[in-house]
Amino acid sequence: MFGLQRIVIAQYERGLMLRNRTVKSVLMPGIYWMFDPLKRSQVQTFNLAEEEFIHPQLDFMLKLEPELCTQHFEMVELNSHQVGLLYLDGVLSRILAPGTRSAFWKASKTIQVEVLDIETEPQIPERVARLLIRTRNQRLLHEVRDAVYAACIEENSRGLLYIDGELKGTLKAGTYGFWRFNRDINVKQIDSRVQLMEVSGQEILSKDKVSLRVNLSAQYQVKDPVLAETRLSDFKEFFYRELQLSLRQVIGTRSLDALLMEKDALGKSIINDTAERMAEFGLLVQSIGVKDIILPGEMKTLLNQVVEAEKTAQANVIKRREETAATRSLLNTAKLMDDNPILLRLKELEALEKISEKVERLTVYGGLDGVLNDTLSLKLPS
Repeated sequence: MFGLQRIVIAQYERGLMLRNRTVKSVLMPGIYWMFDPLKRSQVQTFNLAEEEFIHPQLDFMLKLEPELCTQHFEMVELNSHQVGLLYLDGVLSRILAPGTRSAFWKASKTIQVEVLDIETEPQIPERVARLLIRTRNQRLLHEVRDAVYAACIEENSRGLLYIDGELKGTLKAGTYGFWRFNRDINVKQIDSRVQLMEVSGQEILSKDKVSLRVNLSAQYQVKDPVLAETRLSDFKEFFYRELQLSLRQVIGTRSLDALLMEKDALGKSIINDTAERMAEFGLLVQSIGVKDIILPGEMKTLLNQVVEAEKTAQANVIKRREETAATRSLLNTAKLMDDNPILLRLKELEALEKISEKVERLTVYGGLDGVLNDTLSLKLPS
């Protein structure tokens, strides 16, 4: 029939009846016949799979049809300092931003909304932060990226919490979440373990105008991260510059010979210059050592020649000393043999024994007396 319209609302749907573009009622599931020859009425259908009711006339519906809205919708109104957590059937599903009004179909799922005041406490409760940061709900994950600042502080580290550029406190190891709404959040992580600082390739003149290239290694630890961050713009760069200046001062006040002889003592001198000053900025200097002192090519050659000459002279002195000692020993032996004929005879027999070892065959006449008296005879000059 002309002007008669059949309307079907499924079990998973709701219908919004509008007449003259004004909301009049909500149609429940079923079949409806509507006679509207002038086409002044309209039915909008909504799938309950989309829990939130989004409509441009929602504000007018709340004013004009408050009972209708209360019957079919769960309303959530948040001020500018509140955040809503929407639970559907007990599962965290949405983040509702501050200053918003939302309507959810009551017939879809069990709806619960947790309202959090973020005016004085921007940190998200730990139980909620874990759910938000580790969610697999893609829609919720997209909302988390815009609404939550997540920070994971590693073991042996400290976190510095900045809100709107102001340092508010420190964070221990763990996972944290903060609301981004109405504020700017930033967390800077500071490693509190012992760290290594290398100062390499420093070209420095010694006291006697020798150009040296020096490599330095230092170990330090951040003991007070708040002091290090608030008093220094970059504590690593500051410590590096302090090591440079101290190294130049120590090298520049010593001659080359002193530097080579006292290499191990250089690190102690640099520590004495830097440790107390770095402690004022929350840094603990644990050790400093000079790894290498590299000489220019021509200076290295000259130094090698000096060392070679010194070692040669030392070798000659030792050689002469040993020769003198050997000559003195021979003289003492000769004096003993001159005063003692029996000792002289023993030396003769020792000589005979050594000669006999090298003779293949020896013929002796005169018996033992011939061996002792005629085979070998040493005569002293008169």
